[in-house]
Amino acid sequence: MGRNTRKRRTPLATKAIAASAALALGGGGLIWANFYASAHEPDHQTWGGNQTKATTAQVATISCPDVGQKLTNVPNAARQGVATEVANLDKQITEAYARLAATRNAQSRDASFVQNAIVNPLKEKRAATIDRIRIDIQRVGGSFDDALRQLAACTTQTANQTNAGGQQQNGGQQNNTGGQQQNGGQQNNTGGQQQNGGQQQGQNGQQQGNNGQQGNVGGQAGNGPAAADFVDITKVAPNVQGKPRKSGNASTGTFTTRCGVNANKNFNTDNVIVAPGVTNGAHHLHDYVGNQKINAFASNNTFLQGGTSCQNGSDLSSYYWPVVRVQDGTQDFDQNKDGGGKEGNVGKILTPAQAQIKYVGSPASKVVAMPQFLRIITGDAKTTTNGLANANAHWSCTGFEGKVQLTQQYPICPQGSKVVRTFAFQSCWDGQNADSANHRTHVAFADPASGVCPNGFKAIPQLTMRLVYNITPPTVQNGQVKNAYAVDGFPEQLHKAATDHDDFISITKNGLANKIANCLNRGQNCS
Repeated sequence: MGRNTRKRRTPLATKAIAASAALALGGGGLIWANFYASAHEPDHQTWGGNQTKATTAQVATISCPDVGQKLTNVPNAARQGVATEVANLDKQITEAYARLAATRNAQSRDASFVQNAIVNPLKEKRAATIDRIRIDIQRVGGSFDDALRQLAACTTQTANQTNAGGQQQNGGQQNNTGGQQQNGGQQNNTGGQQQNGGQQQGQNGQQQGNNGQQGNVGGQAGNGPAAADFVDITKVAPNVQGKPRKSGNASTGTFTTRCGVNANKNFNTDNVIVAPGVTNGAHHLHDYVGNQKINAFASNNTFLQGGTSCQNGSDLSSYYWPVVRVQDGTQDFDQNKDGGGKEGNVGKILTPAQAQIKYVGSPASKVVAMPQFLRIITGDAKTTTNGLANANAHWSCTGFEGKVQLTQQYPICPQGSKVVRTFAFQSCWDGQNADSANHRTHVAFADPASGVCPNGFKAIPQLTMRLVYNITPPTVQNGQVKNAYAVDGFPEQLHKAATDHDDFISITKNGLANKIANCLNRGQNCS
């Protein structure tokens, strides 16, 4: 098994997007679409509107190759400079997307506008940034892969393409990464067809058909979510897979740490793992529990000074995730701030009703203690454009968690049921590095069938998180969703459910990391 892989589900949405990309023009690889914008639509940013004008095959977003994921061999001496440039790439995409959203009227009048005014200039900026990455790496004696220059070009996606392929029913990721694709409950968002024996969602407003509504990106800010991003969970076939069988050497214990729900509203839009030293590196808002002083400028030298919201004072770890908002027309405190309303993240911020953080053992072996300052990102904030290879989103409802887990849609829960987000982090470590250049290759998922780590990796305590929210169920009528909820994200990712992700930095004192590992190895339930 590869160093950073597991048996992952087939990314149907990615295949559908590739199949749709039949016409590409120019150096930017722009996928052309027709525009039918309202003649009354102004050429200005439209964040904050309650609905988006329905169009036919409207370009919905900009899709750029993720350079950061390809940077697997960056010398330590170059990592800060490279991280800054990777953050610049994200900023460039964000700015280009804002221009795309602000110029719908101009696009309708000029078929070459998007390519000439947005995509080509973006390519030039990205090429210059990638070259600065090359200089940073080579300056300290590192080797640069010239193939990375080809990642400067971006494409666009229509709403049809971002919604194509249906729900990837990945149940069981929280059950030791055992998610398999299910053929029941599949949804085809490209015209009301029923697929794979699944349940057609047209009667629930999930299928938008061929009436032009598919061009509606939706959302209070005009960048999602759309009606097709929601599903009545009672209409989805069970899809959760069983856990691997425990071996005689399994570590069967659990360790629970109680760190609160961020009731004190400790937020920021930084991304200290991927973009250290860069303000607003995430372009979306995070809830923080545990360590209280994590921001873009925190470091190993300052982590131990941060204090903690955890009841166990020795747990200074940072647990943080994108906030969830209800798009009910409300404007929260960050409506006019970077990472908030200025970048399409709008609506009322919800504090979780519960935030359960638990470490569990390996079904195949004993575990070793997590190293100090280990960094793990689980999931992918850019699945709308990256595809589902690193997706690890799990959405469900109380009363349904053991039966249904959703990756590509948000659940509409029945009366009395609450929305649940769950995460199961990578549980295998390379035994050497607390981080890696692309923040992924130093950790891996265990095999979903056996629970065994890849060759060269050691089992560590698996961090699991369960976030519960009180959310009034959205309603879908005539292809429109009202009072939608969504996870914060990069604006060009259109607030898709699959972009959900979670971040963690292990920071402990007084031998807590060893205590957690010993608890799991002894089969005890500790806190």
